[in-house]
Amino acid sequence: MSVAYRVLDLTDDKGQFCGKLLADLGCDVIKVERPGGDPARRIGPFYHDTAGPEMSLFWFAHNRGKKSITLDIETGQGQATLMGLAQEADVLIESGHPGYLDSLGLGYAGLARINPRIVMASITPFGQSGPYAQYKGPDIVVSALSGFMGMNGDADRAPLNTTVPQVYTYASAHTAQAILLALYHRERTGRGQYIDTCAMQSMTSNIIEFDYLTEYGNMVGARDGNAYRANGIVRTFVSPCKDGYVCFFLYGGAHGAHSNRELQQWMESEGLPEPLFQGMDWDQLDLNTAPPEQVTAICQAFDRFFKTRTRAEIQERAVLRKILMAPCCTVSDLVSSPQLQSRGFWAPVKHPEIGDTILYPCCWA
Repeated sequence: MSVAYRVLDLTDDKGQFCGKLLADLGCDVIKVERPGGDPARRIGPFYHDTAGPEMSLFWFAHNRGKKSITLDIETGQGQATLMGLAQEADVLIESGHPGYLDSLGLGYAGLARINPRIVMASITPFGQSGPYAQYKGPDIVVSALSGFMGMNGDADRAPLNTTVPQVYTYASAHTAQAILLALYHRERTGRGQYIDTCAMQSMTSNIIEFDYLTEYGNMVGARDGNAYRANGIVRTFVSPCKDGYVCFFLYGGAHGAHSNRELQQWMESEGLPEPLFQGMDWDQLDLNTAPPEQVTAICQAFDRFFKTRTRAEIQERAVLRKILMAPCCTVSDLVSSPQLQSRGFWAPVKHPEIGDTILYPCCWA
């Protein structure tokens, strides 16, 4: 019978998602809270908008599946207790200011002396080294400095941050992956490792993965809102409909000909022919060379039709006709999504603290 890896989670809101992911994977995660409770307990939203340490939905979501202890690691007794726990632990994750645990004798050097097999991971805004290492970095600051915010928004307005904080979710997920690799390395060598996660690097790596740094070249930071720019031509992707928005992919040539033709035929079958499309040879439409005003006119013609239909109607016809489009879902739509429900993505979790059951996403469903 296999024994679960034991993880000591000393993180604040910047790293608790990492421990939550490890708990979802079957690790025995122990959340170490300071006296008076972790500050993340005071982060909203709150259950029924009632603030309190036992009412934070943020706290519940990021610490689901963990055990919990209270420990004052700034006292000699607390430090001795943590060292005793670390002696038997496989992983310790923390997100304190760089150098904080070292100043208490609880850094990786001290832990590795009593447990050479331990894997320790630190999640901080800018890592343990470099000119920014000692700076504070809330989500919006790291989003701005990483280049992530510079990609978002319309070109004629200031850059935008995403509505749901992303920075430390990515940093935590990347750290969880690194921990799994370090544990695999330990199984082969018998030695633990130290992981230094820089949230800024984590976010910048996503830009590289999205090909923004390589595809755009000297256009790094180009912002086109809900549009896509290629060869000087801008195509909108998100269009309003009767009850929300849909995402339609206008492509030229063989890749998009079938989709565009089917959409045109659907419009005509509904008694809404578009004069612009009469005699249109969709197979020959090359969006890389077509006049920008023609591409804009095509997008506007389809937009006019979308406004006469609901998302459900558009999705149904798109599936039947194999049209490249999809509805833009709201959070409420996701909760009732038949696809997510069929896969058991939403799991009811009973909370004795509040006497209610709350739906949570089960990330590994």
